[in-house]
Amino acid sequence: MKIAKGDNPTVLVLLVAGILAFLLCSGAASAEMALRYKPEECVQCHAGPEGDLATAGGNHRGVACVDCHAGHPPEVPKPTALCGKCHPKSRNAHFETPGCLNCHTNAHTPLKISIKGASTDTCLVCHGIQGWQLRQYKSKHTALDCSNCHDVHRQFPSCTKCHVPHSGKIAGGCNLCHMAHLPKPAAYADAAPSEDCGMCHKIVVDLLSATTSRHGSLSCRSCHQQGHRIMPSCNDCHASPHPMDMLAKFANCGWCHNIAHDLNWSSMETLDKGHESAKRPK
Repeated sequence: MKIAKGDNPTVLVLLVAGILAFLLCSGAASAEMALRYKPEECVQCHAGPEGDLATAGGNHRGVACVDCHAGHPPEVPKPTALCGKCHPKSRNAHFETPGCLNCHTNAHTPLKISIKGASTDTCLVCHGIQGWQLRQYKSKHTALDCSNCHDVHRQFPSCTKCHVPHSGKIAGGCNLCHMAHLPKPAAYADAAPSEDCGMCHKIVVDLLSATTSRHGSLSCRSCHQQGHRIMPSCNDCHASPHPMDMLAKFANCGWCHNIAHDLNWSSMETLDKGHESAKRPK
């Protein structure tokens, strides 16, 4: 070490000696702890933590008792180390959140997270996408705290806990059409069955089931891929089925082909005659 002019060599030597002594003492203390407190002895009185670690300890299963507990009362009144000893705040934004034990209530089962009463801001540290969806697509869900629906981390409540379902039984489940964090723009998963659509659109599904056209073999999802109430253009699948002069004269496909759910006019006399979209155009 280079000594600057005016520095006292004796002070520097004592400072270095003190640091070395502290490190040696710390190492000796840790070694002494490991000798004095062995895991097999700890579990004689603390069988609960051992069981918790074995079943849901996550990465804490590989941590020795003395790595977190520096001593034992009454010799050491508060022997549990702070979470920041192993999980520094600099790691990511999640670790900057104060009050680790508000969610991770038991260090021996760190992934069993209780979020009842947790603030939404805390959740959004890791779940920013869900927060963006709630803000971007305003609904009654936007005004709720995450803990209104999620009492326990990674557990999802049934929609019917708060919502009365559509008439009839939805075979595929609510989440085939509605995403909880943007519930209004309903979109259909590939697996959404047409029977579910028929809970609200019975006339349409009945027409489609009865038609003899090729459309009868298609599911609702085949055409309404963009979402609820979005009608595709016939030309999305049928590029130019007729000569251009015919298309210019009859611009609306429905003038000849009725509606997409009953192209051959086969069933409209028997299925809900009052349904406007099923009437033959005059």
